Amino acid sequence: MTATQPIARIRSWAQRQGTEYRNGSERPLGGYVSLLGVYATGTAAAVAAARGLGRPAPQRLSPWDVLQLAIATHKVSRMIAKDPVTSPLRAPFTRYEGVSAPSELHEEVRGHGLKHSAGELLTCPMCLAQWVATAFCAGLVLAPVPTRLAMATFTAVTGADFLQHLYVRLQQATE
Repeated sequence: MTATQPIARIRSWAQRQGTEYRNGSERPLGGYVSLLGVYATGTAAAVAAARGLGRPAPQRLSPWDVLQLAIATHKVSRMIAKDPVTSPLRAPFTRYEGVSAPSELHEEVRGHGLKHSAGELLTCPMCLAQWVATAFCAGLVLAPVPTRLAMATFTAVTGADFLQHLYVRLQQATE
């Protein structure tokens, strides 16, 4: 048995599983596996950096940190996935289709394989939230002061967005 035979068997098994899973639809499982690898590698690198710098993870987060983390994660995820200004990040993976909401774009994913998988990730705020929250949590360990400042900034922007929408609704109600 050569060293490549177990790899060939695993690859064959994975391809069979992918074919059975797809059920005739195009599902870029290989691209998803690649993105999972990027996520795991980034997370492991953050853990290694924290250990190397002697910065342990906090035993617990305060309710205020969790609230800011949730609001900032929501805002950053939506900005990456929907904001017109961040469309250059999504452009290699998507096609502009129009406006979906005030200050938000509707884009369709394009391409195959990893390109399609990346497009799905970059256009889905809920999918991005895991990545963004993980980055903020790593920041709370590695660089807590600037991370808290960034979280406070995005929490303030979220509050300002809410007030902008409320202001418009109140104006429309008085007309």
